Amino acid sequence: MTATAAVTATFSGEEAVELAVVERSGFIESRHVGSAIVLNPEGAVVRSLGNPAAPIFPRSSMKPFQALAVLGAGVALSGPSAVLATASHAATPAHISVVRGLLAQADLPEAALLCPSDWPLDSGARDDLIRSGIAKQPLYMNCSGKHASMLLACVQNGWATESYLDPQHPLQVQIRDVVERLTGEKVTATGVDGCGAPVHAMSLSALARGIHRIATASENSPFALYRNAAVLKRAVLENGWAIDGPGRANTVVIERLGVFAKGGAEGVMIMAAPDGTTVALKVLDGSLRAATIVALALLADAGAIDHADVDAVRPDLDLAIHGGGARVGSIRASYPGSN
Repeated sequence: MTATAAVTATFSGEEAVELAVVERSGFIESRHVGSAIVLNPEGAVVRSLGNPAAPIFPRSSMKPFQALAVLGAGVALSGPSAVLATASHAATPAHISVVRGLLAQADLPEAALLCPSDWPLDSGARDDLIRSGIAKQPLYMNCSGKHASMLLACVQNGWATESYLDPQHPLQVQIRDVVERLTGEKVTATGVDGCGAPVHAMSLSALARGIHRIATASENSPFALYRNAAVLKRAVLENGWAIDGPGRANTVVIERLGVFAKGGAEGVMIMAAPDGTTVALKVLDGSLRAATIVALALLADAGAIDHADVDAVRPDLDLAIHGGGARVGSIRASYPGSN
């Protein structure tokens, strides 16, 4: 599978703006540029940085749409099981237990997972496997929950399981439909994500719009898609550990601030505050190290969360710069008009 449309690149450096800086001993050592967009609780654009109209691959920030397609296919997931369907998990024993549970529901072996073999992102879990002589496996790949939920949808609908990653597979067609319905934008290109699943290009504006619709969805909606979106949102906010892992950025933001958060590879981040204010951004160089603090700063500048609360979680977001074993600087948001 290759890119399928005339749009073959995201925005350029000339279109980007500075989003963050890395400061060491009072010297700005590095700068991260990118694009971002902020929507208010009603979904209107209140801030635009760089070129959020340009297409991007959302990578794992697209997982909420994929999870909603699974729910829409009739798979009744809730709690941690729903979260694992949208997670980039750290493969702690608690995560792996949920993934195995999804496979057991489908009555499928771990070998049915077509994501690549990997080690857990959680260092303790990884070290335990190595000490036990267990090699990296698809089960421990951070996307295995998403893949297990996809397989469960296939089994429950009588769809082929061996081809569930094919873009023409009924589940992948349904995912694309969910993406287009929630974002209000036609897919402009399709590629292969790191886990092997199709990933669809969309603008940051469209990504923010889709996430905003999830964040503001009601379980009393007359539309099943939005009822499922509300179920997914509640599951994530109630089980922040499941979407990432203890001490990891998305989990910290969810548990400490009540903010729906989902990072994606290559510098993508989406966040939605409790009032529905939504941020989508991409750091152009692909680094995620500044994405969380930039998204939080944008939410705080929009009045959706308190700057003091952002400052309180800052020490837990791995933003410190060290020299000689001591803290000598930090990564901080630095975009036009930032407070």
